[in-house]
Amino acid sequence: MARRPLGRLEAEVLAALAAVGRPVGAAELRTRLAGEPAHTTVNTILSRLHEKKLVTRVRDGRRYLYRLAVDESRLVADRMYDHLRYANDPRSVLSRFVQTLSPDEEEALRQILDSSSQ
Repeated sequence: MARRPLGRLEAEVLAALAAVGRPVGAAELRTRLAGEPAHTTVNTILSRLHEKKLVTRVRDGRRYLYRLAVDESRLVADRMYDHLRYANDPRSVLSRFVQTLSPDEEEALRQILDSSSQ
């Protein structure tokens, strides 16, 4: 069975787990998400991410504590590449992407590109 792409809330949960950097329960994680989705929604998302092997979990009393099981930068880069790969005009997509970068992000991208061409 093919894996479905990550949804927006799944991506937000993964980013929040990466930011915490330690095992965290659904209740605490929920407070770190925009709009504080329902506790049951967060639990469902965490269960799905666990099934996809993107998070690990350990029992802590009656609850689970979750931790990111993948490299977040790799996961996001793969998603970006998937979108770019299916674009009709990748050059235009890249141009628009660069236009949205902050000056700090643009400088970081320049440094990465400079270092990879050497």
